[in-house]
Amino acid sequence: MSDLSSIDLPGLNLLAHAVLATERGWHVFPLRPRDKRPAGHPERACPRTGRCTDGHRTPEQRATTDPDLLAAAWTHAPYNIGIATGPSGLLVIDLDTLKAKDKKGTPDGVALFEALCERAGHAVPLTHRVRTARGGVHLYFTQPTGARLGNTAGHLGKHIDTRGWGGYVVAPGSSTPDGAYEILDSRPPVPLPDWLHIALTAPREPNRSPIPAPAVVLGSGTRAAEAALERETATVRATQEGGRNAQLLTSVRAVGRFVAWGDIPRHVAEEAFQAAGEAAGLSAAECRATIRSALDWSIRTARPRSAAA
Repeated sequence: MSDLSSIDLPGLNLLAHAVLATERGWHVFPLRPRDKRPAGHPERACPRTGRCTDGHRTPEQRATTDPDLLAAAWTHAPYNIGIATGPSGLLVIDLDTLKAKDKKGTPDGVALFEALCERAGHAVPLTHRVRTARGGVHLYFTQPTGARLGNTAGHLGKHIDTRGWGGYVVAPGSSTPDGAYEILDSRPPVPLPDWLHIALTAPREPNRSPIPAPAVVLGSGTRAAEAALERETATVRATQEGGRNAQLLTSVRAVGRFVAWGDIPRHVAEEAFQAAGEAAGLSAAECRATIRSALDWSIRTARPRSAAA
């Protein structure tokens, strides 16, 4: 590759990040400047010339570690950098931030993943970690030996996606109007833990009709608190797909003030709502994270009993 150290080019810094990625053995390709979409033409507009003479080449197929191709691209324009996860031998877990439509207090991808790890009896894996432009986190792992894991959306929980074969992630050094992609932990990616491999490849449970949950154990709080807990857990159990997590959040908050006032033990409320949420079809990790978030919020914001009366 030519010596570019004395040339002032808008893509020079991005070229350095692209080269750094390839030095890790990762295959990269250009994304549109300040954007997450691949540069170049889509398949519907493919001219079938040049590199596409024998058919349209996808970004994954165009991804490269060739330093001359990198120089040719990033001295042409300040492209963002895409890492083709499959050819790079990577499985990246994308822990997303909340969307504007998410109800306040809903757990984000990081909180859900922490709850997932806790329920599985494992610590959050220490591996290569990148902060995304919107404040989310990418956890980089190497693909399991002999596996060819693809992309998933929400398989591990809401706001948790994965990128493998057929997908890509935006590399550090890139930026969008939302912010920059930055390395938080530069250690090399560790192998995907076996328990996560199993979780990603296990068949998703079919939609279920609500089933009865264990009855709330009474005698642990005041009559009003117990009545509220019974009413709200029944509402959660009866909620259909599409509104289950939002209803769980709302119902836990409705009971949360009684927890804050000491009218019912926190663990009693947690166990009752965990059973109700799972009975409605939510994943155990999603229930745990939502319940914890809602109760923490309730305890933090509850008005004194006299003011609420």
